[in-house]
Amino acid sequence: MRFRLLILLCFAFLPSLMAQSTYSGNVLDANDKMYLEGVSVEVIGTDQLQITNARGYFSVKGVIGDTLRLSYPGFLEQKIVLAEETFLLLQIQDRARLLPTFEVKSEPYSFRFKDGKLTLIDPDEEVATSIKSGITAGYLNSPNLTGGVAIAGVLSSLTKRARQEREYQKKLEWLSRRAGYYAVVDSDTIRQNLMVKYQLQRSEWDKLIIRFNEGNAYHEFLDWSKDRVYSTLSEFIKRESDWIN
Repeated sequence: MRFRLLILLCFAFLPSLMAQSTYSGNVLDANDKMYLEGVSVEVIGTDQLQITNARGYFSVKGVIGDTLRLSYPGFLEQKIVLAEETFLLLQIQDRARLLPTFEVKSEPYSFRFKDGKLTLIDPDEEVATSIKSGITAGYLNSPNLTGGVAIAGVLSSLTKRARQEREYQKKLEWLSRRAGYYAVVDSDTIRQNLMVKYQLQRSEWDKLIIRFNEGNAYHEFLDWSKDRVYSTLSEFIKRESDWIN
C-alpha cells in the first residue's frame, strides 16, 4: 500500500519537476567583456538551439539539470548545467588570447603575435628599455623630467584585469537591479496571457514592448519589483489598446 502511494505521489509531482523553463541571457568575450554575436547556444539532447544576436542575447527552453553548450569559432567550448537561475550572463574564452606573445623576423618584414593578433612591426619602431615588472617612480621615460609612477609587466596586467573585473561587477549589479523587469518581459506565460487578454499578435506585442521600454528609459526599471513592472506594463498595454480602438 505504501509503495503504491509512493508511486502515485511520484507521478503527481513528475509534471512539475519536468516542467520546462525559459533560460535567457547574454554571452560575453571573457577578455574584453564585449557581447558576442553568432554564438551557438544549445541544450544538449534537445532540439533547443539558438544563435546569439548583436547583443549576445539568447533564449532557450530547458529543465533543471540540462546542460547548456556554448560554441563559437576560435573560442573554447563552454558547458553549463542549468539550475534555478533562469537569467544567465555567460563568458567564453578566445583560444588565441591564451597563446604566448612572440615575434617572427624575416627580411624585409617582421611580425608580432600578441593578444591573438598578428601585426606588422614598424622597422622604425623604437626599442624601449625592457622593464619586466614592478613600480618605478621619478622621471621614467619622461622628456620633460616630470615625476610620476609607472606600472609595468605583471602589475600592469593585474591592474587592467582588476579594472575589467570592476566593470563586469557593475554590469552584474545593473542586471540584478533589473531582475523584476526580466521576470516579466522574459516570461512566456505572462506574454501569452497578456496577448490573449488584449487580443494581440506577436508582431504587435514586440512593437508595444519597444515603446514601453522607450517610455521608461530614464529609470530602466532599476530596483522595480516584478509586480510593479507587471502592473505598469498591463496599464500601458490597456492604454495603447484603448487608443487604437
